[in-house]
Amino acid sequence: MNAKIGVGILGFAHGHVYAYCDEWKNPELGIAVIAGWDHDPQRLEAACSQFGLEGYADADKLLERADIQAVVIASETSRHAELVELAAASGKAIILQKPLALTMAEADRIVEAIDKHQVPFTLAWQMRTDPQNIQMKHWIESGELGQIFMVRRRHGLPVGLHADFANTWHVDPAANRDIWADDSSHPIDFIHWLLGEPDSVTAEIGSLYSPRVPMDNGIAIYRYAGGGPIVEVSCSFTCNAAQNTTEIIGSKGTIVQNYGDATSCNVPRPDESEGAAAVAGLIKFTTETGKWTPSDIASPPNHGVRIRGLAKPLADFIQGARGPLATAEEGRTSLRMVLATYVSNEEGRRVRLGDPKIEQV
Repeated sequence: MNAKIGVGILGFAHGHVYAYCDEWKNPELGIAVIAGWDHDPQRLEAACSQFGLEGYADADKLLERADIQAVVIASETSRHAELVELAAASGKAIILQKPLALTMAEADRIVEAIDKHQVPFTLAWQMRTDPQNIQMKHWIESGELGQIFMVRRRHGLPVGLHADFANTWHVDPAANRDIWADDSSHPIDFIHWLLGEPDSVTAEIGSLYSPRVPMDNGIAIYRYAGGGPIVEVSCSFTCNAAQNTTEIIGSKGTIVQNYGDATSCNVPRPDESEGAAAVAGLIKFTTETGKWTPSDIASPPNHGVRIRGLAKPLADFIQGARGPLATAEEGRTSLRMVLATYVSNEEGRRVRLGDPKIEQV
């Protein structure tokens, strides 16, 4: 095995980084998490104690270490641009938690820093590595579904119903905008990855449960140019349970995926012993076969397994064994797709992805 790559953590705000650090204890992945930084001393101390890291109150000092070749930036979204600029100038490979940034101006800073210093960079999009999602993308690209007419992706979390969530940085406008910007970015990037950049979007987003957790429910409808598909992204962050996650309709077939997000994956599933019909995780119907065929790719038992599943692809990226999951430019496009929904919601109109008002969100 090659020598381990030294990794530093810049910020422990985003909970997914704890899963990566835990998984990277496996020596077969070739990663040595060495040090951490956080602007929050208590959070830094707790994380360093948990993983046996050397803590730094100054991010620049961590970045000076020659034995750290890569960093994971898991800070609040508002700090992404500054930390990417520092890490890129230090020549470190960068893994950045989603979303890319709060604004298009910050996104431009990130892209510029990566272009200037030519360092390896990837966004940590879990949905781009989910085996069932990869299978769905393959089925589309193979042409066996024919012309794709419609795609629907439902995405949910119950966090908006939890009183304590209102006290987190995830819903602090200065740190992370709101829960829609934070987490609708997952299925919106999924659509970008699956089908490419759309032409326009129409959206309705609302604060339906608690004003302290704004923008907790919304629907975005993306249109693709040249007779491309119509795509619905439906997000509820006040959702306790769900089942169906993805539906893809083509001229020669249909795909249905269940248990594809946290809400559907974490609750008990139908149990045949209790008389309920078992529901397959991923099934495909084609006009050629005339029947539904289940995929042999099993659904993970819970969403935590999905998050931990990202650790190996990220390790492979750091090792140079694979390319980025998503480039900074792709992250900027996905951010534009998210921010366009705010313009549409506020102005009550279809918004093209080139609309200059997106730059003002």
